[in-house]
Amino acid sequence: MKQRCTFETVSDEIPIFVCLHVLQDSLDELEMDDYWKEVENITHSGGGAERGESGGEGEVQEEEQQKVPEEGEQEEAWLTQAGLGRLFDESLAEEDNAVFLSTLTRTQAAAVERRVTSLQQTLLRRRNRQHVPDVRDIFRPLEKTELNVEVAFSEQALTYRDNKQRLKVTTRPLSPDDKLPDFKLLRDKTGQTRIGDLSPLDMKKVRRLALVEMTALFDTAGIDLKAYKAVKVKAKESGLFAVPLTTLLEQDQKRAPGTKVPFILQRLISHIEEEGLDTEGLLRIPGAATRVKSLCQDLESSFYDGMFPWQQLKQHDAASLLKLFIRELPHPLLTVQYLSAFIAVNKLPTKKQQLHALNLLVLLLPESSRDTLKALVEFFQRVIDHQAKNKMTLNNVSVVMAPNIFMFKGFRSKVTEQQEFSMATSTANIVRLLIRYQNLLWTIPKFIVTQVRHQNMESQRKQNKERAVRKLLKKITTDKPSDKSSDGFIRVHAPQFSKVSMAVQLTPELLAADVLTRFISHDRSVTVKREELSLYEIGGNIKERCLDGETYMKDLFQLNPTAEWVIKAVQRWT
Repeated sequence: MKQRCTFETVSDEIPIFVCLHVLQDSLDELEMDDYWKEVENITHSGGGAERGESGGEGEVQEEEQQKVPEEGEQEEAWLTQAGLGRLFDESLAEEDNAVFLSTLTRTQAAAVERRVTSLQQTLLRRRNRQHVPDVRDIFRPLEKTELNVEVAFSEQALTYRDNKQRLKVTTRPLSPDDKLPDFKLLRDKTGQTRIGDLSPLDMKKVRRLALVEMTALFDTAGIDLKAYKAVKVKAKESGLFAVPLTTLLEQDQKRAPGTKVPFILQRLISHIEEEGLDTEGLLRIPGAATRVKSLCQDLESSFYDGMFPWQQLKQHDAASLLKLFIRELPHPLLTVQYLSAFIAVNKLPTKKQQLHALNLLVLLLPESSRDTLKALVEFFQRVIDHQAKNKMTLNNVSVVMAPNIFMFKGFRSKVTEQQEFSMATSTANIVRLLIRYQNLLWTIPKFIVTQVRHQNMESQRKQNKERAVRKLLKKITTDKPSDKSSDGFIRVHAPQFSKVSMAVQLTPELLAADVLTRFISHDRSVTVKREELSLYEIGGNIKERCLDGETYMKDLFQLNPTAEWVIKAVQRWT
């Protein structure tokens, strides 16, 4: 292992990732033979039609799940998903776009502007009489708000590109970019925000910003994302295999409310782990195809009744069932909408930018796909942790799992042999990055949280201009003095416990974890486990945020002085 830095820091104050050292685990070392063996196993097991074959009536239906959008449809869909549909259709009942647009960076604004302009040109060609606002009118105010987020990923990419052009770099790529650097998030005194820490209302804003930022990042690199239009396909309405994730979760949540990962996948993973992860070739060596097919039928008929004979299920058969479950999903786990974007990540010039893009794509995935993908990559990492015995390194696992994740039903009939070959290494690399950097990828970048805070403040400012609201706020202030902060103290509330509140002095070193410790030590009646409690930031410029234990409270208070501080049992949103 060599100590080495792999990229220049764009901002001296707040770079997103820091490289500690380079792991000797390069893409060149991948044994791609295992990839093609896995493809062959999938084909022989009936998991996909051969190239040029229709696969029968059911397969034809599956092949219709991807549709290339007509001219203008892609831009309309993108703007609608970003919550900006009113820019081309004023009749839509959406919230005012001014607040959202006012928080965009220059690259994010350029991404929106590019799609509005393209759509305008398309509508003009169609001689559509519907009024479309001039793009200059939309973006005129943005000059004033450019200071908000200096560290947006697309801004960093723009600086990288400009520096590269100015220095006229024509030498070979930096060799560390062919490796897997050991990145970590720089410590942020206001706390790291993970997926699940924010309220659904703020997560809706996060997704809009992530879409615009992801598009701006690819735009900056000159990469044109061809988004496919997802259409409904005929799928099973019950069962285990070939059932949509949302349907599986609905039926599982009736048995256990709050379930985020399908029971069948959880049970297959737990069985493999119970049997031991030291089995050589785990995930790579397939089970017998006829036996796996029979086991699949047995699971369908007896899983929920608890009658399936798990003690007789062999390791390699269980692993084959797990892979079959992923492949048989009616829509790809990474979704029809974003599958091409995941593959395009490899075109970005640096590992840093590739991680940035994956981070944004993870944020954009539907909850069911994101939670299921997280359960899988966590399992894959546990398999890799036993590589001394099972011989399954990060490369081995990535190569074997890539075709199962990316080759959805009917895939091989859609691509040429050359396209399939070129995708092999690319998809294996994406799986490799998802596993290796999962702790980074399931976080919400600080600059996006900052933009959410600014949007909330702008919305509040607009509301406060109304006379009735101002009078109400004045009355509240007069009738009930604020106890949020006084002389360097904050009041921490715990309404669910016997000690309902406690004054805490703010010091430069006070952490959120320290506040929890003090509360528990003062209230002996607390029976909830320490790890099940968290301190929440509620109100002010954020709806609700579960705090990282290493959050410096004084720094966060200065960022959000009107927030309330509440201790309660952890409730993860997704």
